[in-house]
Amino acid sequence: MFILRKVIIYITMDRKTSIIILSYNNLEYTKSCIESIYKYTEKDSYEIIVIDNNSIDGSRDWLLEQDKIKVIFNNFNVGFVCGCNQGINIANKDNDILLLNNDTIVTNNWLKNLKICLYSDKFIGAVGAVCNKNENRQGVSFSYDDFETMQKYALENNVSSSYRWEEKAFLIGYCLLIKREVIDKIGGLDTLYTPGYIEDNDLSIRIIKLGYKLMLCHDCFIHHYLGTQFRKDLSKFYAVLNKNREYFYSKWGFNTFCFDEVKEASFVFIDKPKKILELDCGIGCGMLALKYKYSSLVDGVCFDDKKRDIAKHFGKVFKRLEDVCGKYDYILIGDILKKVKNVDSFIDNLRKKLTIGGKIVGEMDNLISVKNINLLLKGRGKFLNNRNNYTILDIKDIFSKKGFTFKYFAWYRNFNEEEKKLFDSLLPYNKEIRYSYYTFVVSYS
Repeated sequence: MFILRKVIIYITMDRKTSIIILSYNNLEYTKSCIESIYKYTEKDSYEIIVIDNNSIDGSRDWLLEQDKIKVIFNNFNVGFVCGCNQGINIANKDNDILLLNNDTIVTNNWLKNLKICLYSDKFIGAVGAVCNKNENRQGVSFSYDDFETMQKYALENNVSSSYRWEEKAFLIGYCLLIKREVIDKIGGLDTLYTPGYIEDNDLSIRIIKLGYKLMLCHDCFIHHYLGTQFRKDLSKFYAVLNKNREYFYSKWGFNTFCFDEVKEASFVFIDKPKKILELDCGIGCGMLALKYKYSSLVDGVCFDDKKRDIAKHFGKVFKRLEDVCGKYDYILIGDILKKVKNVDSFIDNLRKKLTIGGKIVGEMDNLISVKNINLLLKGRGKFLNNRNNYTILDIKDIFSKKGFTFKYFAWYRNFNEEEKKLFDSLLPYNKEIRYSYYTFVVSYS
C-alpha cells in the first residue's frame, strides 16, 4: 500500500495542468493573478490560457505582450461558460484542466496540493481550494489586512494532509482542478447557463453522476476578490441568476438551494458520535459535512426520488424512516416535525432507531419571534402555512410525555429599527420573542 501511494504521487507531479482564465476588463486583477501563478507554481508544470471577452481597458494590449500565454481574443463577450469551453478546446489534450477566476491570487504549494489530492484516489474527479469567502462553506477561519500577511497564513495553511480533504456535493468554480479523463467524458460546461452562474453547480452534479468524487482541499488556500464585472450590475446579475436557477431545476428536478441544506445548527449538541442518521437529508450535503467534521458513519433518509439519486453517492440513503435498519447515536431531524401527520407515532419510530443514551436533535424557527409577530401584525402569515406549528414549549411537552429529557439552545439575528421597537414593547410579556431560531436535543434511556 505504501509503495502504491508513492507511485500515485509521482504520476501526479508528472502530469501538467492547463490553467484557464477568463478576462473581461479588470486588467489589474488579471495581472495580479498571472504574476502569482508565475511566483508560486512549479515551473514547467502548467500552461496558462486566457480567453479575453473583448476587454476595452488595455487588457488585450497587455496580453499581446505575454509570449508565455495562449490567448483567444473574442470580438464580443461570449460569457464565462463559452469562454471556459474555448479554453478547454485549445488546452493540451494530455493536461488536466484548472478553471481559475482572474480575481484570485494563488499561494505557495497551491497547485501541488490540489494535484496530490486529485490523484490520491482514482474515483476523485475534481478538487477545489478554500479562500477568504465562505460561500458553499469553502472559507477559512483566519483573516488578514494585507497580502504579505495573507501569504504568511497561506504558507502555514498549505501543508498537504489527507485529513483536511472534504468530500463535497458542489465546488465553486473560482478554482477548480478537473482530471483530464473527466473533462473528456463530460465535454465541457453546459452552454445553456451562458453567460454564467450555476454552471459550476451543474458541472458538480454531472461529475458525481459519472461516479466520481469532489474534494475540497482545506490544505490549499487562495485569495478571492469576488469582484467580477458582472456582479456590478445587480439587476442584470439577478436576472441571469434566476434564469439559470430555473434551468437547473428543469434539468435536475431540485433547486440550487439544496446545496445549502446542512443542519449546522444541530452540530452544537453532537459529541463523539459513531453513527448518525440524518432525516430529510436532501441531496446529501449535510451527510458529507457530518462525515468530515466527526469522521462518523452517516446514513440518510430522503423522501424525494431525484434528490435521493444524488445523495446515494455519499452513503446509505433510505426512502422512508421505516426502511432504516440499525441504531444510531444521533438522529438529526431538522424541522421535520412541521410536516409529520402523526407526531406520536413518528417519535415512537425514532426511539426504536436510537442506541441506549442516543439523542434526537432538531431545529426550528421560533413561532413567537419578534420577526414573525411583526409579519403577523402586517397581515403577512404565509410562514404559518406549514401543517404543524410549534413553540419551543410545545416541543418540550411532546417529547417529555414520551419519556425524553429535553434541552435547547436559542439564538437570534440583529433586529432592524422597526423590530427593535416592537421587541422593547413586548419583552415584558415573553423573553422568548428575542430568539429567531432554536436547536433542541432530546435523549432517551
